[in-house]
Amino acid sequence: MPTMTRAYSITAERLAAEAEAAGGDPSAIDVSKVVALDDLELRDLGPNDVQLKILAVSAEHNIDHAATADTINIAEARGGRMFPGNSALGEVIAVGRDVTKFVDGDIVVTHCNGEPDEHGFPKRIWAYDMPDSIGWYSKEAVVEEWQLIKAPLDCGLDLWEMAALPLRAPTAYHLWRRALGMYRVKVPYERQARLNVLSFGGGVGELFCMLAAAEGHNTFFCAGSKERRDALEEFGITGIDQKQFNRFATRDDVKAFSKEVKRLTDGEGMHIVCDMLRGPVFEAGLAVAGRCGVNVSAGWQLSQVVTYNSTIQSVKQVTIDHTHYETPPGCDAATELYGSVFKPTIHDEVYSFEDLPRCFKEMHDNTQTGIPIIRVADELPDSVKHLV
Repeated sequence: MPTMTRAYSITAERLAAEAEAAGGDPSAIDVSKVVALDDLELRDLGPNDVQLKILAVSAEHNIDHAATADTINIAEARGGRMFPGNSALGEVIAVGRDVTKFVDGDIVVTHCNGEPDEHGFPKRIWAYDMPDSIGWYSKEAVVEEWQLIKAPLDCGLDLWEMAALPLRAPTAYHLWRRALGMYRVKVPYERQARLNVLSFGGGVGELFCMLAAAEGHNTFFCAGSKERRDALEEFGITGIDQKQFNRFATRDDVKAFSKEVKRLTDGEGMHIVCDMLRGPVFEAGLAVAGRCGVNVSAGWQLSQVVTYNSTIQSVKQVTIDHTHYETPPGCDAATELYGSVFKPTIHDEVYSFEDLPRCFKEMHDNTQTGIPIIRVADELPDSVKHLV
């Protein structure tokens, strides 16, 4: 007898209808009408599989890309229907005969490395462009053992904070270690011990700042959300109001931002910049890079194409690096930093499973005050009730 569950899907048909209603403008699409609850038949449990009861998930921006087709129409490329969800916290409820890392009742987090290359880095992302992958915005799921990590229940975070991190923490961890490594190729520690580090916010951006601050660097977080800037001030991270510069809409806005960064850094500029996902900040991030600076970015821009003056960046010895996601061992390492380094800012409402479409609309509209969390399970296991 097949196991049926309830899960959210994105279809090319719903997307097309909403795109037409929005006049072809992806930013005007009502994503709450594209992401909808559906029936899902889970595959049979294989020898290396683990079956999960999903407890909580976080909303991820790549689902907004899927629901608006602002880069590519990934739902259409996946055959017209996809089941999204790249990040989850769940309870193990069954294991295959060859599974050795987990037993029933374990609390785990997921990672979304869909197809590792020979070095462990993903060529595709689970529940996005990985063929046949089924995501975790669902009541239950079946995944292979290698895609799971035991949740560090004693790390000091509550359940919702832990649910915010499975995708974001490895991304930030990978961005930081690459950016720092590239900078150190050019400028050794004894020449420049303490760096100026800037990130534009979102959730990954704030975790990137937490890593830099934990290592003693001068750290700056540029975001439009006062709540997020205030939260990071408690970690000694200086906030910069992105709205003060009109989100870098014009060249004059970029110049004003550059002038402010020079003031904040005594004219030195930023040694490391994390420009995270948003097209308009790419130019601003390059403008404030200091000599030998590193500009690092993850995943999609709002466009698949970016342009810049290569001559200026060459003269400044600036390195521009686009990354994607961590290796499975890197995901394990990032999980070890829950609570000690990573202390995420959570949106003030924990959404119900039924309210997941509204959660994504509010993410699309950029009205949330922190990382949005959706509670999936009505009843939580005894092992985590004290963490709520």
